[in-house]
Amino acid sequence: MDDPHGEAVDPLRDSELDAVLGVQRPLSEELAQRLLDRGRARLEAGDANLAAVDFQRVVGHPDAAITGAALLGSGDALYRLDQESAARTSWEAVTRLRENPSTYRAWRNLAGVRVREGDLRGAVDAYRQADRRAPADDREEIAARLGWLEKETGNTGAANRYFARSRGAAGLGLTLLVIVVTAAVSLLAEADPQIAQRLWLERFWIEDGQLWRLFTVTLVHGGYLHLFLNLYALWIVGPIVEAIWGRRLFVLFYVLTALAASTASFLSSPGPAVGASGAIFGLVGVIIAGTRAHHPVLDRRARAIVPQLGMFVIINLVFGFISQGAGVNIDNAAHLGGLISGLWLGFLVPPGKVPTLRSAMQHPQGAPAERSPLLVAAGVIGLVGLVAAALAAGGATL
Repeated sequence: MDDPHGEAVDPLRDSELDAVLGVQRPLSEELAQRLLDRGRARLEAGDANLAAVDFQRVVGHPDAAITGAALLGSGDALYRLDQESAARTSWEAVTRLRENPSTYRAWRNLAGVRVREGDLRGAVDAYRQADRRAPADDREEIAARLGWLEKETGNTGAANRYFARSRGAAGLGLTLLVIVVTAAVSLLAEADPQIAQRLWLERFWIEDGQLWRLFTVTLVHGGYLHLFLNLYALWIVGPIVEAIWGRRLFVLFYVLTALAASTASFLSSPGPAVGASGAIFGLVGVIIAGTRAHHPVLDRRARAIVPQLGMFVIINLVFGFISQGAGVNIDNAAHLGGLISGLWLGFLVPPGKVPTLRSAMQHPQGAPAERSPLLVAAGVIGLVGLVAAALAAGGATL
């Protein structure tokens, strides 16, 4: 950078910032941010002493995000000065603040310190805290470290799970539970038709008030091939929803889109109907709308799958309509009901487990997107209200 007279100006020598270093008065947000930026630049330039001075001056700012960044930077500078104990204290202070964009990095740094100290259980705890907040691109690396630590501490089962995640087989989590339960119930229903009759979707029984069938229809299938195809599709899309929106919302989305899909089927056909494909179309809709509306950070697996989901929907819907003309009973109403409800939820409910384009612009440190509970409530209430109204209009006993 040059001044108007043509002389070079060192961006690290800012007289206004130097003037506030020795003055004990509150810093404006603008001055605090400039000191943080200069501290990072000095750290990158190898001047850890001066970087620490800049960071320490910002500590205590009323904005937790600013103080968190200052404590994190101060810890980094102290660590480079071989003052690991002081660095650890600084990073621990970040974790005691209200959740902020520096919390993830602080937990990760503390995990490294605990490994060097030989406190492997403490390192596991710190890495688990970091794992909950990690951006998608860091999760496989953290999983590998957790796998090594669990193995060193004798927890072979946990080690194998983390190593599987580190290889990209990232936790199916609740998706796996849904798959296991669905497979078990479907196989039992294949062996005993009375079980299927108690669970499948049929208009008469819905009108009679047996509303549980709106969801239990997902637990029974029309043969082994139907079951395999649905569970394979769930195995593909379920973990993506879990990774981006979290386990609780995965369950919520699955249940709500299943109800919407079954309601569409109830309105269009007397039944009986079976299968989880309506809920699976719902998860696909969540991913399609959510990735386009909120632009979340995707891991390698999701980046390979998400661009293909639109074609998956088109092919299946076209095949469904063609097959009906050929006498094959495919419940396209359920597919459309699940898909539309999923698009609604994915558009309205932002991800909360990974950074998005918007959160990355606001917090370059890679913090996950912030999600308003009001948006979640609005999406759920709106969809439940529509389902209830449709059921009432169709003559169901509510």
